[in-house]
Amino acid sequence: MVYCAKQTKLGKISTPLVLVFSLVLLILSGIAYRVLASHLKLVVETPIELSVPLSAFPAQIGGWVGKDVSIPPNVQRVAGNDDFLNRLYINESANQWANIYIAYSARPRTMLGHRPQVCYVGGGWIHDGTEHAEVISNSGRKIPCLIHRFHMPAPGYEERVVLNFYIVNGQLTNDESGFSGVGWRTPNISGNAARYVAQVQISSVLENSIRVASEDMTELILDFFPDENDDIRVTESTNCLTSDLK
Repeated sequence: MVYCAKQTKLGKISTPLVLVFSLVLLILSGIAYRVLASHLKLVVETPIELSVPLSAFPAQIGGWVGKDVSIPPNVQRVAGNDDFLNRLYINESANQWANIYIAYSARPRTMLGHRPQVCYVGGGWIHDGTEHAEVISNSGRKIPCLIHRFHMPAPGYEERVVLNFYIVNGQLTNDESGFSGVGWRTPNISGNAARYVAQVQISSVLENSIRVASEDMTELILDFFPDENDDIRVTESTNCLTSDLK
């Protein structure tokens, strides 16, 4: 009987201590969660920078002369890219123009859904069709791409042809499913700039214009991104490439 009484007394003493310990543990867990969540939010929202920003992309490439075109801040926020370039190039001698849009994200999941068939239609364009194509760069590289056709309805009828492809960790592809798996949805906590997807859109009114621009510019575009070995060809000291490519 004495033994049972001691056990009961011990139980009465230990129960409040267990409750206090549990409460302290719960509070500490909540603080740790908030700190971790805040840190993760900061990491996710902090841009992962390329060694050379896309703004350093040559403004003159052969006969093409480019001028930056601004993108509204709200559109930039929705896109969620780490870096981008939106530039109109004009080749007066060939009587051609092409708009070059390059979007880089070291968080590939943010690029999903940002494709011409979605974004152009969201902007009021009517999608007339998409076809698989291939362009050969000036160095002989094969570029798998998609060619999309759109038009703006009356009364302001206008046509637009868009050549679209992706660069995924140095590899060219025209297939968005290549970076849509579960493995690509985890946050890039380490800030690895070589774990990325870049989207390239070259648009104009004529298919020949976007093909020629792609042939002339794709190798230069690739120079700004890590290749399969995480190497980047362009550097701060070599970003003035215009004279070498005329």
